[in-house]
Amino acid sequence: MGASLRRYLVAGLLVWLPLAITVWVLTQLLGVVNGVFGSLLTALALVMPASLREAILGLQHVPGLGLLILAGGLLATGMAVANIFGQWLLTQWDRLMSNIPIVKSIYSSVKQVSDTLFSSSGNAFREAVLVQYPRAGAWTIAFVTGTPSGEVACQLDGEHTSVYVPTTPNPTSGFFLIVPTADLKPLRMTVDEALKYIISMGTVAPPPQPCAPSGAADAPRDQPGRN
Repeated sequence: MGASLRRYLVAGLLVWLPLAITVWVLTQLLGVVNGVFGSLLTALALVMPASLREAILGLQHVPGLGLLILAGGLLATGMAVANIFGQWLLTQWDRLMSNIPIVKSIYSSVKQVSDTLFSSSGNAFREAVLVQYPRAGAWTIAFVTGTPSGEVACQLDGEHTSVYVPTTPNPTSGFFLIVPTADLKPLRMTVDEALKYIISMGTVAPPPQPCAPSGAADAPRDQPGRN
């Protein structure tokens, strides 16, 4: 009786836990968006006539309005920078932010990372591989982020690849490694499937794929950024 009750409790937990976590994450994100939206409305109300101030502050209580305005703002910004004039304005904005002390270090770093991750022509985080870490003989899943360049590339002999090794079950933290390309084993699973595999600590396996011959897995392959 006790074992059956425990089994039912675990089964119920497995049903509701993913939904509860999803709702919690979305609620936190919505709270952040509404907080920023409310601050902007408060600042706007201070410079508006008294007759409009109450109506503007009342918009804070409209559910989901902040999220809709954020989505509309992102869409409008994307459309604005898609033309020559918008590109010129974006260049001037980047130049301004790059000349402000302290701000320029944070802004430039975040912009470089975001351009690399979200660019449609980029190759970062578009391929999952196996790498030996933290010691030889122990394998883990990593994501290709590019190839070494500049001074780092000059200090390395042979072809190397930059990879990101995420931690489990939180993949937002991890380790950046530069390893010989020949030591990587490419995987056929998608990045989404690899993330699920990592977050679940190996319990949620991707669909089975036919195993490639060992020689094919170890053969040299084209790397992002290589001509």
